Amino acid sequence: QVQLVESGGGLVQAGGSLRLSCAVSGRTFSSNYVMGWFRQAPGKEREFVATIALSGGNTYYADSVKGRFTISRDSAKNTVYLQMNSLKAEDTAVYYCNANDILRLRPEYWGHGTQVTVSS
Repeated sequence: QVQLVESGGGLVQAGGSLRLSCAVSGRTFSSNYVMGWFRQAPGKEREFVATIALSGGNTYYADSVKGRFTISRDSAKNTVYLQMNSLKAEDTAVYYCNANDILRLRPEYWGHGTQVTVSS
């Protein structure tokens, strides 16, 4: 059974930092997969934050987090990270880890989310 388990969320003051982790268990994703982070604030739709390709390591960011957040991966640990710096109140949301096959041949997976709260 494939599981994506997020950790590292919490309460932080504006301007602070957090590092989220997404540990994958149950399988090692093929090179067609991209791993990503999405977030959902209260009353809003889930939105894209960042992705990293498992093949090549190319990264992409939402404009709202560019320059402040960094996505990375540790293949040996089967873990993806999201380093979040200069946090703002508007970053408050539940952050979800995602694994998606860009060829749409294999299933998509989601974690259960971790809460990030930024106090102003």
